[in-house]
Amino acid sequence: MSSESAPIRQGNCEPCESLAANFERHIRNWLSRDEKVPGDLYYALALSVKEQLFEHWRSTRRQDLSYQKKQVAYLSLEFLMGRALGNMLLCLDLTDECRQSLNQLAIDLEEIQEQEHDAGLGNGGLGRLAACFMDSCATMDIAATGYGIRYEYGMFMQRIADGYQQEMPDKWLRMGNPWEVRVNSHNVNVPFYGRTETYLDKKRHIAWVDTQDVLAVAYDMPIPGYRNQRVNTLRLWKAEATDDFDLSEFNQGDYAEAVARKNLAEQITMVLYPNDASENGKELRLRQQYFLSSASLQDLLKNWVNAFGEDFSRFAEYNVMQLNDTHPSIAVPELMRLLVDVHGLEWDEAWDITTSCMAYTNHTLLPEALERWPVRMLGNILPRILEIIYEINARYLDKVAQLWPGDHHKLRTLSIIEEGHEQYVRMAYLAIVGSFSVNGVAGLHTELLKQGLFKDFYQLWPEKFNNRTNGVTPRRWLAMCNPGLSELITQKIGDQWVTDLPQLSQLRQFADDVAFVKQWAAIKRQNKARLARLIKRETGVEFDNSMLFDVQVKRIHEYKRQLLNILHVIHLYDRICRGDTDGMVPRCVLIGGKAAPGYAMAKQIIKLANNVAHMVNSDKNMAPWLRMVFLPNYNVSAMEKIAPGTDLSEQISTAGKEASGTGNMKFMMNGALTIGTLDGANIEMLEEVGEENFFLFGLTAAEVAEQRKDYRPNEIINNSAALSGVMQLLESGHFNLLEPGIFDHIIGAIRDPYDQWMTAADFDAYCSAQQAVAAAYQQPAHWYRMSILNTAASGRFSSDVTIAGYRDEIWRA
Repeated sequence: MSSESAPIRQGNCEPCESLAANFERHIRNWLSRDEKVPGDLYYALALSVKEQLFEHWRSTRRQDLSYQKKQVAYLSLEFLMGRALGNMLLCLDLTDECRQSLNQLAIDLEEIQEQEHDAGLGNGGLGRLAACFMDSCATMDIAATGYGIRYEYGMFMQRIADGYQQEMPDKWLRMGNPWEVRVNSHNVNVPFYGRTETYLDKKRHIAWVDTQDVLAVAYDMPIPGYRNQRVNTLRLWKAEATDDFDLSEFNQGDYAEAVARKNLAEQITMVLYPNDASENGKELRLRQQYFLSSASLQDLLKNWVNAFGEDFSRFAEYNVMQLNDTHPSIAVPELMRLLVDVHGLEWDEAWDITTSCMAYTNHTLLPEALERWPVRMLGNILPRILEIIYEINARYLDKVAQLWPGDHHKLRTLSIIEEGHEQYVRMAYLAIVGSFSVNGVAGLHTELLKQGLFKDFYQLWPEKFNNRTNGVTPRRWLAMCNPGLSELITQKIGDQWVTDLPQLSQLRQFADDVAFVKQWAAIKRQNKARLARLIKRETGVEFDNSMLFDVQVKRIHEYKRQLLNILHVIHLYDRICRGDTDGMVPRCVLIGGKAAPGYAMAKQIIKLANNVAHMVNSDKNMAPWLRMVFLPNYNVSAMEKIAPGTDLSEQISTAGKEASGTGNMKFMMNGALTIGTLDGANIEMLEEVGEENFFLFGLTAAEVAEQRKDYRPNEIINNSAALSGVMQLLESGHFNLLEPGIFDHIIGAIRDPYDQWMTAADFDAYCSAQQAVAAAYQQPAHWYRMSILNTAASGRFSSDVTIAGYRDEIWRA
């Protein structure tokens, strides 16, 4: 970072060089161009904005490395950052100045912002949550560093061809990344493969030898707090070969092998989460997880040794590592390796440190999503780590045996090593054993973990378990993405809500104010018009702003039940075809999201959505009543337009399956009404806004479990005129006339008595709730009153509130 860079704007203090002057200097000296190329203008503007925060970025790092505060390391394989420019301008209070300066040069800020490529280093909610948490930590003056991977290719670009998802590479770094700084002084070596040796030198030592090391290169991105002096760091690791070539191989003429080794090293950070269906994919994913964990922990220990030498007695007092889901749980044995093998601590001392500074967040209720690695694979790739895991397990099972003497079933149930035809390491178990805190991400989710998935661990360590309901940053998800609504709110209650979102509760007093409701409605119409332009550009389909905008955007998964939504669209289609439009409200349905490349059923659901949309949009009789699109390549930037323009938010997962959800919170914050089940954070949203302002339907988690014992979907279908009509259309091939049989798997899944998503069971209740939606939308004053009350009740779902809980209850920071 340049020592000549300008300080951040603070209050009325002007930076040494204005943003406008900075921008013109970059255009003149760096780009050396006369023509105004939008991509180059973006790059110059980004560099200019980054220079505005250099001084405080440096001072933040200096302060944190002196350990004046407890240091939080947030380890996550995903950081779904999206675009940075708009958020940077907002946090630095430079948006208006930037727009005015660009206008003088006949440049439109929005056009420049569109040039930035989304930093899609995450698959969905997990990665976006990490981004929100980083924003909140900086805004709340918490000394936090995010550690992740600098993937060359982010989340794939989704294209729709003949209704099918096609994955295209997302080379987000093609034009470079103006926000990052390469920091070679923090590079570390990460070992793989090799073998272990034992030797005596006053005491027993184990050395990991003959390793194939990979260089972890640090790239830092600034994370500014909202109009304060803190600029935290997101450190992303890139894998590079330790030497460009192995000279001995090169000199022997084996050029191809030398290059292959280099490629194998750099492959680690090439692509976000490879498809691990193959053995090679599994190995690569394991190598990614260890690479992240080892590089990050080495970095933390290096900082400590620079400040305090080899005295680790107070390390846990000043450091905490939050494991974002199971992916970085290999950090537990890696910290033990570094402390014992590298820094010479005794096992018990190292274990006390490890279990005093590791904290684990669980994000899933699906057992199949809890990672487990084959022992043979882990032993081949990370032999020393496997030895440490066995040692951890043996010592821990000794304690289990003392608590449950003679209970071999309990030992097998709680063991980190899963026995069977092939042995596996249960990574979630490893995270629980090695952590002092285990938290779920919504009230129901945490209770289900304690009662189900981790019941035995809860019996063993009830004090470890706690809940931290997720939240989203109000800076990006209201102040930045919805400037019209943000300005109206500020006019009424002041601007403190941006960093204290519960202040939005003051809006309740205006819910019956006719003039305020009128302004609220006008802003919603403007946001719908903006969203309609996006949809028209991406799909060619026109959405009528006067119609209800009914939206479901999230990863495509059976438990999230996009299928239930599509079945309802077919039901509406069927009604319109029969002339049954009594009480119907004109509706535009938007579905968006990506399916994992190897998830065949999710891809079929996308195909069905597109085929149904085609039939709806090509029938002129539908036009006054129904429009439908599947929006391709849903991402953070798209959501910034979708959330403000949505009337109805679809949060319809099978109860007991969604850990939390965060899209639901973004919609609520922007005044959308929710139709949803009692699942995830929906429950807490319902508590805050009241059942009269929420369209609730469906089985509860307990009812789902009970009905699953004797589930009869065919009987449900036969007893439902609406669902029978939908199934008749589906099974007749109406939506796949030229592609017979392509939806047979979907039809079979709906009728399957073992369908764990219970699609048929909730259909009639869902349709009834949708009728209540239609009735409410036909009363605009009532609808907008509910909308205002939803925004007013969203304060609990700020990531600032969530992070305050982590800070006070887990990190003690």
